[in-house]
Amino acid sequence: MFRSLAHVNYRIWFIGALVSNIGAWMQATAQNWVVLTELSDNDALAVGITMALQFAPQLLLVPVTGLIADRFDRRKILVVTQSSMMLLGLALGLLLIFGHADLWHLYIFAGLLGIVNAVDNPARQTFVTDLVASSDMSNAVALNSASFNTARLIGPAVAGLLIVVVGSGWVFVINAATFVAVLAALAMLRGRKLKRMPRAPRERGAFIAGFRYVWSRPDLVVVFVIVFLVGAFGMNFPIFSSTMAVEFGRGAGEYGLLNSILAIGSLAGALLAARRERARMRIIILAAAGFGVAALVSAIMPEFGWFAASTVLIGFTAVTLLTTANGYVQTTTEPVLRGRVLALYFAILSGGTPIGAPIVGAVANSWGPRWGLGVAAIAAGVAALIGLAWLVVSRGMRLVRHPERRWAAAVRFEEPPTAAIAVVPTSAIPAVRTEAVPVIPAEALQVPTEASPIADASDTAVPPRRGRFGGARRARAARLR
Repeated sequence: MFRSLAHVNYRIWFIGALVSNIGAWMQATAQNWVVLTELSDNDALAVGITMALQFAPQLLLVPVTGLIADRFDRRKILVVTQSSMMLLGLALGLLLIFGHADLWHLYIFAGLLGIVNAVDNPARQTFVTDLVASSDMSNAVALNSASFNTARLIGPAVAGLLIVVVGSGWVFVINAATFVAVLAALAMLRGRKLKRMPRAPRERGAFIAGFRYVWSRPDLVVVFVIVFLVGAFGMNFPIFSSTMAVEFGRGAGEYGLLNSILAIGSLAGALLAARRERARMRIIILAAAGFGVAALVSAIMPEFGWFAASTVLIGFTAVTLLTTANGYVQTTTEPVLRGRVLALYFAILSGGTPIGAPIVGAVANSWGPRWGLGVAAIAAGVAALIGLAWLVVSRGMRLVRHPERRWAAAVRFEEPPTAAIAVVPTSAIPAVRTEAVPVIPAEALQVPTEASPIADASDTAVPPRRGRFGGARRARAARLR
């Protein structure tokens, strides 16, 4: 489960990213609470607009951001993006502390943060491949998700407490301070142990090469459709958590608690994904179906406690889906195109939010937050049906009688249900030349006489050799004698 931590660079990065992720979740929690309760009158649509502004740049800038990750040094890209996010958080925190923040300030902040994240996401995700061996790539992706969701377990609860004790502005300032950890980690990485992945060549059509590659892979198209539907209409947790907390008459502390409880299931899903040998398409489809069921169950919960408990299942299925999809995309994509394909993946995942979040927010405003969860359940169900239809039509999936159990069924495929995992790059092993057997002159093979007695056998005995070719060496030595 934790095999990627054997790489020293990955350990350094993992610790720094964990600290920074805790701060990021604190900021995200405070941001949505400020928009909902401090800068608007419980307006869920305003929260949806903020999320749309934050995630829209990942959709609009996808051709550029992916090429940046493939062409330039990812370590330097991350230094720039992480420093920019630190300054943005500090600036908004000071505005809130001194009482000068308005709703339009939050909108501008969300848009600028979205632009920086659009560059940061593909570079940060593909940077993992520079830190671990190719065989550990899927595990490293899953552990990254575990780090992210461990931070989700801690950050929102701390943010809810800090909002009550010191105010929301200080949450943004504290988040700015946590970026020091990830910047220090980037500085501490050992350059000699960093893998140099192939860089994208300067050629015509480089901007759209990722689109062409994905279009040539029907399995990736299906993954992207599933991720779009669930991401656009289902991954609107700030809207669900904040509006349901208000629905049950709760405050900022309970809102932060909801996010942390959600993270319990998310962390469990990420760790189970880390145990799997590789990412599989069938897990993605099953997780989408499970997310739909979980959202429906949460929508009908009558009390706050029951609703909070049901979010564990939402977190588990959501992270299982996203972690498996991310690992599938990374491990089955050509290394030289990985940045552009991942940029497109995150554009589909996050870029769907500007479409889905305002719709879900409007539904929650008009009909109540439970109907917003109902929209998420319907979208996830449609995504699972699309994936199932692809398995049946394209891969020939069939239910057959189990060969060993009388009343059980088994699944069979006419073709493999997932694409071949990308070939792990290896280095050539140089051949070692063995010395040729010397030609023995005929005079040396004459029968010995009394003048040239043979030494005692104990003096010329060949010492026993251990190993695979020991018998062959002894036979050759015997011929030479």
